Amino acid sequence: MPSITREEVAHLARLARIELSDDELDHLAPQLDQIIGLVGQVSQVAADDIPPTSHALPLTNVMRADENVPCLTPEQALSGAPAQEEQRFRVPRILEED
Repeated sequence: MPSITREEVAHLARLARIELSDDELDHLAPQLDQIIGLVGQVSQVAADDIPPTSHALPLTNVMRADENVPCLTPEQALSGAPAQEEQRFRVPRILEED
């Protein structure tokens, strides 16, 4: 596999809108080349009889069941509001109406 050039790293940085100095380009090019090489090695090791996984250990749902519980009344929820209108929080307008 051909190595990643400094110009390719500069091109990727432009696409990602990342400004890199000349020193950073010189530093990152060999690192990215090494990363791509290592990913290639991992791809070669992957066997057809091993299913793809996202985690090393199986996961189970750890969320609790939904339960109805008493909640605040509108008056309680609005009790600390600096301004309210029709049982709603009143906030300053930020958008103009057309």
